[in-house]
Parts: sequence; structure tokens; C-alpha cells
Amino acid sequence: MSVWLRQHVFALGAALVHLRRAPGSFLFNILVVAIALALPFAGLTVLDNVRPMSEQLSVDPELSVFMAHDTPREQASGLASSLRGIVPDARIVFVPREKALDALKDKSGLSDVLETLGDNPLPDSYVIKLNAFRTAAEGAAIDGIAERMRALPGVETVQVDSAWVKRLAALLGVLRLALLLLAVTLGTVVVAVVFNTIRLQVLTQREEILVSKLIGATDTFIHRPFYYTGALLGLCAGAVALGAVALALRPLNTAIAEFARLYASEFQLAPLEPLAMALLLALSASLGLVGAVLSVQRHLARLN
Repeated sequence: MSVWLRQHVFALGAALVHLRRAPGSFLFNILVVAIALALPFAGLTVLDNVRPMSEQLSVDPELSVFMAHDTPREQASGLASSLRGIVPDARIVFVPREKALDALKDKSGLSDVLETLGDNPLPDSYVIKLNAFRTAAEGAAIDGIAERMRALPGVETVQVDSAWVKRLAALLGVLRLALLLLAVTLGTVVVAVVFNTIRLQVLTQREEILVSKLIGATDTFIHRPFYYTGALLGLCAGAVALGAVALALRPLNTAIAEFARLYASEFQLAPLEPLAMALLLALSASLGLVGAVLSVQRHLARLN
């Protein structure tokens, strides 16, 4: 175990020594990789902040079931059992036409105009509050529920009052997919940058590698410093990208605060949780390591 640890410490030291020899090139590569990582990191930060807000907005989606105007009161009030069979866990409230008319008079201020109509033009109705749905897949089920309710006798119209929640869930789904595609694309860019960096490093140390082979150094011993170089490049670039995103949140939050005040909201973008940051740093280091492994296996094999 001590031998294995000493070998890795030596490989890490060798990687750091080489980086100190060409700090400008290493810093430039960090900048390039950090720019590629900053975009998906920023998108992930925005989605992480929007997701709780969308979950709060998706509370109690509603359906409004309007009976035909000529439906007898007994039939209309008796429809509750059929509705309960379709949505057993929902809250079902029967709204008689008289109560609906009184509410309309109170809210609209058109009581005088409504009095001139004579008969009550409003039908009996039901307000059905469903359990919250948070994804587009869950939201799509509400269409099937509405169709089943439209097929009930005496029902004229079923209105989905929270259709906008489905649109929000669908939009978040599209954003997640777009972010995934962006992350995959830019992750490939990161691997390519590290691949080229290690290739140049191998060419620079070609004579040193050949001498090491002549004195009995194994391939694993020779490859290990390059692996550490790639991992360090990815790790440092990930840290720079996270720092850039955190700094960008300040001016963004200033602009968002002014916009949110118009809607009586205090919404602000918050940085990612420490665990999420640690996972992103690990992912960045892993991308650097993958690029180094691919480059080393391709270019050092030509020296054998």
C-alpha cells in the first residue's frame, strides 16, 4: 500500500513540476475549458432555482365541470359519486347556479346588468381540486381525466383551469433536455481540449519518455503523471467555471430583483449546494481524466 501511495504521490509531483514549467499554457487551457463548463453549470444553477418555484406553482390544479343548462338539479347534484369514481383522491365541490350567480354579482359589480337578464344564465357546476403534478408526464394525465368527465351524462363542458401548469412543466422538461444536450456537447469539447493538451505534452517529453523506457520504467509509471495532469486541468477549470457562475449571479440578481418586485416576489438565484458543486468538480476532473487517458493511449503507443 505504501509503495502504491508513493507512486501516486510521485506522479502527482511530476505533473505539478511540468505544469510549473509552462504555467501560461496551462492557465490558457484552464480558461478555455472553464468557458465550456460555465454554460452548462449556469444552466444547471438556473434550473435548480426554478424547480422549487415550479413545484410551488403546481399546487392544487383544478378542473371545472359545467352541467348542461337544462340538467335537473337532482341529476346535477348526484353526479358527485361518478366524479368521485374518476378522481377518488380529489376534493369535489358542487357549485349551484344560484351561488355562482351571486358570486358573479359580487365580483364583477354588474349586478344591475345581470338583473335585466331575468333567468339565471349560469349552469350548475363542480370545482375539482386534484393532487399536484410536477412533470409533463403527470400533467398529461389530466387530459384523460377531463375526457372521462366530458362523457358523463349531463356534462356540457370541462375546463382545465391549471393547463398553464402543464405548459410550465413541459417547458422545464425541454430546458432540461436542452441543458443535457449542451452539457454533452461541451463535455466533448472539454475532452478534446485535454486530449490536445496531453498530446502536446507527450511530444514535448518524448525524449524523456524514451529514456525512462530504456531504464525499465513501466507504461503505467509513465502514463500516470499525464493522467494527473488531465484531472488537474479539469478540476481547476471546473472551479473557475463555478466561481464565474457565482460572480455572475450578483448582477443577475440585481436585475431579477427589480423585475420580481413588479410581481410582489422576492425571487433570487442562489448558488448550488456544496454537494452539487463537489459533484460538478468531480465530473470536471473526470472529463479531464478521460481526455488524458484517450490521448495517452493513442500517442504513447507510438513510442513503444
